[in-house]
Amino acid sequence: MALNMESLAEATSGAIGSLLSTTILYPLDTCKTKYQAELRAHGLAKYRNTLDVLLEAISSRQVPSLYQGLGTKNVQSFVSSFIYFYGYDFFKKLYLKKSGFKSIGTRANLIIAVVAGAFTVIITQPLDTTASRMQTSEFGKSKGFWKTLSEGTWSEAFDGLGISIILTSNPAIQYTAFDQFKQRMLKGKMKSNRGVESRPESLSAFSAFVLGAVSKCFATCITYPLIRCKVMIQAAESEGDADDEAELKSRKTISGSLHAIWKKEGVMGFFKGLQPQILKTVLSSALLLMIKEKISKTTWVLLLAVRRYLFLTRTRLKSS
Repeated sequence: MALNMESLAEATSGAIGSLLSTTILYPLDTCKTKYQAELRAHGLAKYRNTLDVLLEAISSRQVPSLYQGLGTKNVQSFVSSFIYFYGYDFFKKLYLKKSGFKSIGTRANLIIAVVAGAFTVIITQPLDTTASRMQTSEFGKSKGFWKTLSEGTWSEAFDGLGISIILTSNPAIQYTAFDQFKQRMLKGKMKSNRGVESRPESLSAFSAFVLGAVSKCFATCITYPLIRCKVMIQAAESEGDADDEAELKSRKTISGSLHAIWKKEGVMGFFKGLQPQILKTVLSSALLLMIKEKISKTTWVLLLAVRRYLFLTRTRLKSS
């Protein structure tokens, strides 16, 4: 029961943290995603930077369009985080139980994180693809979730699945590093509660924020070329794109998108939009982990209270 309660608390707090951080940073996410999705030769680009995307929304009086696809993105973020954190926490505890070890090593932690991430991606990929298409549509012309999803074939709903699975290494590295540092920081606090059933210790909001930011920044820099390819694969087709159908179709593969970037933008094209990506992902991940740490403590208390209430109720019924 304790295992299930702790896993459920981790999953719930992680999902709520993801939901809140996604909503807060969504306008920035829309601007950086539309900038990343654009692929044109130098001198012909519509956007010079992420700020140009924001200025276009303001000048065309389409500021609300910065939130296009937010509902779908929130559902995807909540479901993904819940499945990931539940799977990660469950398999981590299962590993410790089966192995008999008191702590989990870095290698085992990384493998568990990758497996949990890959499993999550496979389940939520249609939501991710649809949200990206809605987000990269022309301002004011984004369609609803069902219309966007039903326009393509079922296989197109899984566009970018392969690269998404590869990119599970990004959060896997981040969460593994965060978890390892967290265990070391809280090791002394946990000793004081040995033999007593109480809520888990948690990091301070500032510590969780800094720890999440540093770990995510490194992972983002390493995997960024693949992140940009993923955006291009999932992006909605632009009305101003003059490329032929064959070339547009080739961009839906990893090799095709890499070749297209090299051909039109050169080496620097692989890192186009890196700065806003780092800003968004670092803030998002840091906020997620900070909120998760605070909510996790409250969630544990509530679940423990419900458990004790049910136990007392069952005892009274038996005695009567």
